[in-house]
Amino acid sequence: MTSERTTTLASKIESLLFLHGEPLPVSRLAKALSADESAIAAGLETLSARYAVPDSGIMLVRKGSSVELVTNPKNAPEVESMLASDREETLGKATLETLSVIAYRGPVSRAAIDAIRGVNSSFSLRNLSLRGLVERKPNPLDAREYEYVPSFRLFESLGIGSAADLPGYASLSRGPEDSGSGPDSVAEDGAVTTVPES
Repeated sequence: MTSERTTTLASKIESLLFLHGEPLPVSRLAKALSADESAIAAGLETLSARYAVPDSGIMLVRKGSSVELVTNPKNAPEVESMLASDREETLGKATLETLSVIAYRGPVSRAAIDAIRGVNSSFSLRNLSLRGLVERKPNPLDAREYEYVPSFRLFESLGIGSAADLPGYASLSRGPEDSGSGPDSVAEDGAVTTVPES
């Protein structure tokens, strides 16, 4: 029988995985929840059992020491239809702001993007990745997280050869402590707001 403590911990783990939207190392979950890894493992087992029912739309996937929430493969047609619809829609303000941060500051981690914008950027990052405008690669300084960089497709769409060709790149690519330009100036610059839809 699952203890109340494990059930409560499983609920917190579920919230963090949903919020993060990317694989999370068990060690990071343990640190965030002030719990040891054995307790996290028990919580993950509880989640796995919860999602094991045939009609669950969510699955818990483990790869190495990381875990992630994903959609049930049985619902792939509906998921793909929704994603296709997202790709056809015009980029919103939040997505353009996220794209600006990556274009001017990349390679940049998800945590840094969230810190610059002051909000969670998982939805915007997903949209940008689906459109092929940004790429995700392992962070060479921290194997537990990824970094985002502008893609060749973005440069091609903007008609530029590299990020250095972006308007104001010399000043906007640096942090506010270096240039005196805050992150808001990146979002409001408008340099990458004309990405053609495909």
